[in-house]
Amino acid sequence: MTAIGVWAPYATRVRALVGGEPVGLVAGADGWWSGADAEPGTDYAFLLDDSDEPLPDPASRWQPYGVHGASRVYDQAAYPWGDADWRGQALPGAVIYELHVGTFTPGATFDTAVERLDHLVGLGITHVEVLPVNAFNGVWNWGYDGVDWYAVHEAYGGPDGLKRFVDACHARGLAVVLDVVYNHLGPSGNYLPRFGPYLKSGRNTWGDLVNLEEPQVRRFVIENALMWLRDFHVDALRLDAVHALHDSSPVHVLAELAAAVDALSIETGRELTLIAESDLNDPVMITPRTEGGYGLAAQWDDDVHHALHSLLTGETQGYYCDFGSLPTLAKVFTSAFLHDGTYSTFRGRNHGKPVDRATTPGFRFVVCLQNHDQVGNRAVGDRLPELTSPGLLRVGAVLLLSSAFTPMLWMGEEWAASTRWPFFTSHPEPELGEATAKGRLEEFGNHGWDVSQMIDPQDPSAYRSAILDWTELAAPAHVEMLDLYRRLIALRAAEPDLADPDLLRVAVDYDEDARWLVVHRGAFRVVANFGATEQAVPLAAGEIVLATGPAEALDGTVRLGPESAAIVRLAP
Repeated sequence: MTAIGVWAPYATRVRALVGGEPVGLVAGADGWWSGADAEPGTDYAFLLDDSDEPLPDPASRWQPYGVHGASRVYDQAAYPWGDADWRGQALPGAVIYELHVGTFTPGATFDTAVERLDHLVGLGITHVEVLPVNAFNGVWNWGYDGVDWYAVHEAYGGPDGLKRFVDACHARGLAVVLDVVYNHLGPSGNYLPRFGPYLKSGRNTWGDLVNLEEPQVRRFVIENALMWLRDFHVDALRLDAVHALHDSSPVHVLAELAAAVDALSIETGRELTLIAESDLNDPVMITPRTEGGYGLAAQWDDDVHHALHSLLTGETQGYYCDFGSLPTLAKVFTSAFLHDGTYSTFRGRNHGKPVDRATTPGFRFVVCLQNHDQVGNRAVGDRLPELTSPGLLRVGAVLLLSSAFTPMLWMGEEWAASTRWPFFTSHPEPELGEATAKGRLEEFGNHGWDVSQMIDPQDPSAYRSAILDWTELAAPAHVEMLDLYRRLIALRAAEPDLADPDLLRVAVDYDEDARWLVVHRGAFRVVANFGATEQAVPLAAGEIVLATGPAEALDGTVRLGPESAAIVRLAP
């Protein structure tokens, strides 16, 4: 039997509707109500005060009827795990692959995603990062509109489906990173404010603030994170937009969460990792708690993405306005952040704090050429292959996968997928769909994009167009790009210098006028020609171990064809 209870300090009376029969619950300390139980598989809901409206459990582990329906008792111990010997994957040396279950395969489930895991193994991936899978309203969605934080979206395969996916990843040596959202709740199906003070006054980009000063809400967040790591055997969590976590408590919720995860790691004997998405450019995220930081393992670094994207595409509008030059790329490759206390034109103020390069290894920064945000938050969801030339696309891959940081790929990037990934929703409420589309039009218009080409997010074609086309792998151009990614990842794994995270050992030479750049990586030099003509780049004698175009190493120079890159091993 499973005990059924709920935190509902706002209620004066609570009944549990168990298998269709109401059971009165007993008030306890701190707003908790208890006194019912049920067998696994039993449907249940809560009735608050004198209302006859059944509400799902705020901490439901299973929502088979969607976010507005009854909850179902789930037995976490019933799944027959096959990963008893799994101890996890450390972040140093990792290559992360970000995917969205609903568009990774046409089947749009955990089980169909498993069918493509061997492709990731062959690519050399170590960590599979999955966009949020907790329950949201509708059938398809990016996942960031979740309202049942503890339940797995039923259309993907529910809780057992996620466990099968994690188990299959571990069987192949792949660690699983799960994207979780604690900074806001979605607009439909959020019943938490009916139960208690889950939200507080104030707004962030997506809505009301989560009430992190309330002890029970903090517990709700931290226990949720521990559930994914403990009960679903997930190896790491990517914490969405932590800059939107407004917490004035003496100990920030991120520091408290990191301490709890470290304790669980010791208890389970598994490598457990927390990665923050933050636009603050503040190393407090990854600074040890003993030194006043939050003690997370890593954080996303958008400045590296922006520097590469602007150089490859020529885009300098919006938040790209301070990027696009070789000196900018040189700074982020050696210092992680461009804005580390410097003036941000886009923000209209000084922004960020410097990274201590002597004590902060580069693997603590997750960087990319593309990700779900940078593709999906464009007006039409166009990927890099539409925005730059094939030659520069290869240059970007070489620079990313030979950097001192932790590289992350966006699904399909490895074969230069042509499928766009626009913003898509399936809100059952027409008014919510209309409001969402209007908001996106305003956002994209402010960024300077042509919104006339934007697909209505509610149009099913927006979702269908985002599904990866795996048949592209039969086309020669896609095969060639996939081969380059495989060779780059294999070279990074085989040559410690190309994965060395010591930022003090990274140096960059460049000629802005000639459009060439050289990155020093131990015994290797990574040479890139962004120009439209052949370049003779000054370089000590060495052997070319990889090139994306015509390349010749001569005494004192390396000749590179236009828009190409090479990795050169210096002569002993």
